[in-house]
This record gives sequence, C-alpha cells and structure tokens, in this order.
Amino acid sequence: MADITLLRIIVTRPQPEADAWVSQLQAHGVPARALPLIEIGPATLPADQQAASEARAACQRGGRYGAIMLVSGNAAQYFLDEKLALALSCQAPTAIKTRVWSPGPGTARAALAQGIPATLIDQPAPGAAQFDSESLWAQVSSQVPAMAAAGLRVLVVRGASEGDGGSGENSASGGTGRQWLATQLQAAGVGVDFVAVYERRMPQWTPEQMAHARTTLTDGSIWLFSSSQAVMHLSNIFSPVELAAVSAITTHPRIARAAQKAGFASVKPCRPTVADVIASLESRL
Repeated sequence: MADITLLRIIVTRPQPEADAWVSQLQAHGVPARALPLIEIGPATLPADQQAASEARAACQRGGRYGAIMLVSGNAAQYFLDEKLALALSCQAPTAIKTRVWSPGPGTARAALAQGIPATLIDQPAPGAAQFDSESLWAQVSSQVPAMAAAGLRVLVVRGASEGDGGSGENSASGGTGRQWLATQLQAAGVGVDFVAVYERRMPQWTPEQMAHARTTLTDGSIWLFSSSQAVMHLSNIFSPVELAAVSAITTHPRIARAAQKAGFASVKPCRPTVADVIASLESRL
C-alpha cells in the first residue's frame, strides 16, 4: 500500500477553508500545511454593493430570475441572507420557482448553510468528471425552455475580479466556465445578469510563511491549487525557473493549464474532494 505519509502537501485555499482541508488531510495521515494564496472579503466598491442589494431585492420579490447561479461557496456566503432564503422557500406553488444553481457540492453546502432548501438546489451529478459549469448545465438545461417562455433571466453571483473560488472557473482563467454557461443561456433565449459580491486578493504572508514557501521549492512538497488566481499569485512571487522542480495537484483542468504555464514540473488535475486528492497523491508513489 502506498505510504502517503511520505508526501507533504501545501493547501492554498482561502481561510478558513485551508485549515479545514489541512485537518481532513491530516486525519488521513497526509502531512499538510496551509499557505493560503487567496484572501476573501466582501465587495468594497459602492457600485458593486448597490448592485448586489438591488439583485437581492429582485430575487426576494420574484418574477425576474429563474435561477441564481452561485459560482462558489463565497458567492453563497456573501449574497444569500435570511430574508432571501425565506423568500425562496415560500415561493407560490403555481409560480416557476427560482432555482439555486451550484457548480459543485461545496457551493451547495454553503447554500444549505444559508437556509436554502435542498429541493431548490441544482448541482452536477455526484459522479461527474468535474464539478463545473459544463457539468451543471447537464443537470439544469431542461429548465431553460420554461424560463425563456416566461421571460425570466439568470443571475450569476461572482467575485468582483470575476473570480469564483472553487471550481476552477476564476479570474486567471477568464471565468471561462461561467461565460460558457452564459453563452448557452443566451443562445436559448434567457438573459444573464452578473453581480459581484466578494473580492479575492493575495494575502499578506508573514516572513515565516514566505520562508516556508521557499523551502517547499526544493523539499519535494506538492502544492494543491483550487484556483487559477492562486497559481498566478504564487507565480508572481517565484519565477518559472524556481517552480521548475515543483509538483502540483489542481482541482480542475483549467487550473492545471495555469500551473503548467507558470512552470510547475508536474501537474495533475483531480476532482475537488479530499478523497480524490488523496487518490492523486497515492498515484505518485
């Protein structure tokens, strides 16, 4: 049996997700450490705040949106609130209900935590090859004709820099997945609105964190990326020459392409679950 305790993995997710992942990996015997490369906070531009408030009110009133597409758990956290969850839970039985679309199970869990009923949440099938917009579309495309006939739109809730955070569809990749989804909706006669509710930036590392990051370049550590923006932030610190001997695991093929472009020696994509990450680690032994 492969001894994964021989491997060291660096988790780059935002806090507190990074610590949660570290705990889960350590529970499986994987030496893991958090070095977040993304910091999340609420959108600060007044225009974004006003747009989010108006979109939230429109969702509460009903009659405008056939679905709310949450690009990540952060989108759920910063957009959903008790009033909106209650309004969605109490939609008239005869109305076309506003659905909540999630690109993966993490976002779905965040929506549930904000009070959205499970019966309103759509997400990719559990066995989907990837958790992203394309897999989500396979589950929700049948809803679209009724939305188009009723003149309803879809609201995409995202980060201010177009970043998502969790499914591989983020700012450094140009939001490829959700733009693809928007294209499918528009081709089917459904309009799409975008609203930014959070911001993603590079956190300020301590000198100790920076020293540890430099050590990982030569000690065989494997970096785990759940965002192309995180890859970009690390490549802004270290050159392709410095990353040339470093291995990475990414939670989406788009992120893998970003890591390859940044100069990582070995890049393997896998699904964004602890079990899949562990399986990817075991395949290296």
